[in-house]
Amino acid sequence: MKPPPGRTPLATLLSTGVLVLALVVTTTAVTALVRGPRQVTPVVRQGSHWVTTWTGMPQLTEAGNLPPAPFTGERSVLADTTLRQTVRVTVGAHRLRLRFSNAYGDTALPLTSVTVALPAGGKAGVGAIVPGSLHPVTFSGRAATVVPVGAQVVSDPVDFELAPGANLTVTAYTAQGQPDLALTSHPGSRTTSYLVGGDHTEDPDLTGATTVDHWYLLSDVEVLAPAATRAVAVLGDSLTDGRGSTTNGNDRWPDQFFDRLRSGAGTPDTAVLNQAAGGNRVLNDGLGPNVLARLDRDVLSRSGVSWLILFEGVNDIGTAAATPEAQQAVADDLIAAYRQIVVRAHAQGIRVYGATLLPFGGNAYDDGGGVREAARQRVNTWIRGQGHFDAVIDFDRAVRDPADPSRLRAGLQVGDWLHLNPTGYGVLAAAVPPGLFRTS
Repeated sequence: MKPPPGRTPLATLLSTGVLVLALVVTTTAVTALVRGPRQVTPVVRQGSHWVTTWTGMPQLTEAGNLPPAPFTGERSVLADTTLRQTVRVTVGAHRLRLRFSNAYGDTALPLTSVTVALPAGGKAGVGAIVPGSLHPVTFSGRAATVVPVGAQVVSDPVDFELAPGANLTVTAYTAQGQPDLALTSHPGSRTTSYLVGGDHTEDPDLTGATTVDHWYLLSDVEVLAPAATRAVAVLGDSLTDGRGSTTNGNDRWPDQFFDRLRSGAGTPDTAVLNQAAGGNRVLNDGLGPNVLARLDRDVLSRSGVSWLILFEGVNDIGTAAATPEAQQAVADDLIAAYRQIVVRAHAQGIRVYGATLLPFGGNAYDDGGGVREAARQRVNTWIRGQGHFDAVIDFDRAVRDPADPSRLRAGLQVGDWLHLNPTGYGVLAAAVPPGLFRTS
């Protein structure tokens, strides 16, 4: 279509500039290089703004991860049920709000009442709360709300003193429950939640409750924070979701990395958002939608995100056939997908840091002939290449065995030669230079 007479197409009038920044950060285990040609400047916000301080990637709950009976029936789940769960926030504030997700529901999700409080002893995974800390949560001024199919709801702001790194108790009661079994959750919580019949949202303790190590319904906690407060989102799989970490220990690598940021000069106001799920893949759906499908939901639409760490791809390589042709294809497709992620994030003013993929020698992904390992090496070589990411975080170099680089260091893994233990996750956390997240 031709432009109207007298008008010049807008595309011929526009040009863009790129801020070039050179930075080399070296630690004992990793060298991270800020790549100039593609770097963007994070969006600068004025005044207070909402920042996501905790998130759990929404997933469709598999049958084995549904609440136990009687909280799951033949045709409904969580009917007449109080659900109490704890989450660890990153940055704190004086005002918060919650997001509940019905991303995978086939029916509307009614929430009857919701409260927030501080957990007893400040601990994760406990059923009791600190006396006097409980606050009701409302939605458009009402105690109850309904989350439509595939949607989310955001609560009204709640005045609440929340310290950085604190645990928060969120208690929800649904009288009707969800009238089908398509429940939205985050099964890999590594945190204990509590279920009990009836409305006990204001109870100081849920004595006799049933416990499960999953999160349900809650997808985000946001805080009203100063303009300087920003968030880094992490896209990952089970290595970021924390398989091998301690239940109720909050010692996944993003948790340990946040602890470093919190104590480091120039980075105390950075939220860390763990958008990972076990079995997740970049290219194809697995446990949860593929990264290309969930990028908008889990990163680009999250409040206050200025940086993205991309640490995913090993499941794509490990589930593709161990043939040269299949591994050539999956490596090509991963590289193309990484390019897409960078382009889409840069369009939102988000810097993207690429993390190299970890070795899996000795794991079931190891084909014995080195075909998958060759694909991993090829992908990592591309990640390390000049100009692809705004920075490179070399996780591979941090945890691989120097005597056999196709394997993890034995003392850092849990026994399956793929997942790390808390010490190994600490090594990953130490390999991320805090200087990449300074705003000045």
